[in-house]
Amino acid sequence: MPAIITLTTDFGVGSHYVAAIKGVILSINPAAVIVDITHSIPPQDIRQAALVLDDVCERFPIGTIHVAVVDPGVGTSRAIVYAQINQRHYIAPDNGLLSRLAARSRPSRLIKLENQEYWLRPVSTTFHGRDIIAPVAAHLSLGLDPAQLGPSVEHLATLQWPQPRLGENRLEGTVVAVDSFGNLETNITAEMLAGRPTDERVCIVCGIYETFGIYRTYAEQPNGMLVALINSVGRLELALVGDNAARRLGVGPGTPVVVAWE
Repeated sequence: MPAIITLTTDFGVGSHYVAAIKGVILSINPAAVIVDITHSIPPQDIRQAALVLDDVCERFPIGTIHVAVVDPGVGTSRAIVYAQINQRHYIAPDNGLLSRLAARSRPSRLIKLENQEYWLRPVSTTFHGRDIIAPVAAHLSLGLDPAQLGPSVEHLATLQWPQPRLGENRLEGTVVAVDSFGNLETNITAEMLAGRPTDERVCIVCGIYETFGIYRTYAEQPNGMLVALINSVGRLELALVGDNAARRLGVGPGTPVVVAWE
């Protein structure tokens, strides 16, 4: 089976930077299967990229090589790492991109990329995705032992993630992401809501907006209504039926969300 290499970047849809990375990979391994997860991460938004990787990467087969390039520190002393997590392979700047994955499943291998034998030359100080990460991914797809990439390291860089607070008859969380439809994803999970009322006894407040009840589908409310539901990754989501909630309501990551019961 040909090796699968995925790409997650903040380069933007249609960016020629994406083509450059693909060209490097295919020049080394023409049989590689390259899959775009997304190139629409907001510029330099490490947190959004970390959420996407955590939500998506383990849907791919064991052995997949996941490449992530959201790299505000490109050209600095920040490390680039190889990580093996749940029998899948990751190559990314060590800036927190892999922190959610690693928090859920401890990496079985962590290696700092230092062996320049597998890099392009010369290396641009502004495009390590093309000159370091892409060729390393391609060589791994041909069977290179990750031990050849550099020395082992003990820890990945981490990010602080806000955690919901449970009070008397209420949960206080926050919007953590906005999807391509403008839906608002929170850090409140289905597990946190288990056993509690989901009918009109529950009020969900997002910023200055509120709605009542947690529904199964968007269609259970009419167009233009704010609806709360559990999304496909098991987190509470707020959507404006038939519209873009983030744009219309003017809210986004960091907006407080409160779930309260009578």
